[in-house]
Amino acid sequence: MMCAAVAGGRGRRVLLVDHSAKLGEKIRISGGGRCNFTNIHTRPEAFISRNPHFCRSALARYTPRDFIALVERHRIGYHEKTLGQLFCDDSASRIIEMLVSECDAGSVQWARPATVERIVEVEDFDGRGRFEVATSQGVFRSRAVVIATGGLSIPKTGATPFGYRIAEQFGIAVVAPKPALVPLAAPPEWLEQFGELSGTSFDALASVAEAAPRTKLPQFREAALVTHRGLSGPAILQISSYWQLAGGRGPVSLDLLPDMGPAQVRDWLAAHRHDSQGLAALLAQFLPRRFAQSFAHAHGWLEPLAALSNAALETIVETLKAWRVQPSGTLGYAKAEVTLGGVDTGALSQQTMEARAVPGLYFVGEVVDVTGWLGGYNFQWAWASAHAAGGAL
Repeated sequence: MMCAAVAGGRGRRVLLVDHSAKLGEKIRISGGGRCNFTNIHTRPEAFISRNPHFCRSALARYTPRDFIALVERHRIGYHEKTLGQLFCDDSASRIIEMLVSECDAGSVQWARPATVERIVEVEDFDGRGRFEVATSQGVFRSRAVVIATGGLSIPKTGATPFGYRIAEQFGIAVVAPKPALVPLAAPPEWLEQFGELSGTSFDALASVAEAAPRTKLPQFREAALVTHRGLSGPAILQISSYWQLAGGRGPVSLDLLPDMGPAQVRDWLAAHRHDSQGLAALLAQFLPRRFAQSFAHAHGWLEPLAALSNAALETIVETLKAWRVQPSGTLGYAKAEVTLGGVDTGALSQQTMEARAVPGLYFVGEVVDVTGWLGGYNFQWAWASAHAAGGAL
């Protein structure tokens, strides 16, 4: 809708084809129904792509401030929640209504619900290349086609691999898609120890434990959540994308005491070395009591600290600062916020999103190999890339 509105506002004749009877389902369900529509801290470093510089141009030319101005023009109330995340004060449907209104202002025509059966290049009477789009509502010809079909995440919203198939049909490479911003599954033995704590959350600094040599990956400090299938929560969703990027095989690392360095943890334990209480009681000062008990029990640290050797205490320090959890996988696209991978950016113009080898064919949003952090970044990429294409049509 964003791309259609921008192109229509420039006087282009636009037909928006959507296979769903409901518009903007991913927008509607996002942010708990309030739509985390952008992040004021958006920057290229918050995106994953084989070409990390690809997103720079579009993001620089259509910023969060630009989208906020659009939201304000439509008198949609919003607020910042945490970490630069902006949400609607009331319903996400306000963003959908705003985009529909912008399309109407640009005289955008609609074909929905309409299934696209094929897209082919044809030659028209003046010899200029055109596209023929055959749909369940008829056959249309156009000078340009924009693929804004999203990725594979949350299939209940109508997500399909259609965009990838079109790219491959025209000889455009696709970086293998994977679920991203997704909860991590844990093996049975881990669930036996911690599964009963489902619903328990704790503050943690999450990272990929075994990144490739000389590879600097970000760390995320937010809440981690124990579930009946493994781990979730913002910290886990954030690091899941980088875990997938690193091959999805090694462990993730959780710093359970992120406000203390290793030396401080040693001093803290030493100060309580001769107390009668055990590690679980001490950890309950910083972590949920049940989690602290399960954590100490799982590692066999049940004796009073006075009974533990110096070597055991050092192991406790190391584990608290880098608790390694080996995921057995992810919970898949059904629970993923977005899709990692997509249409190879090497085949696209970073200024216009147009396929270099297929003039007139554009790809925008999640279908492209650009994946943002949790918290409005992926919406901002959708708006910015759509604005770039809409301004170039």
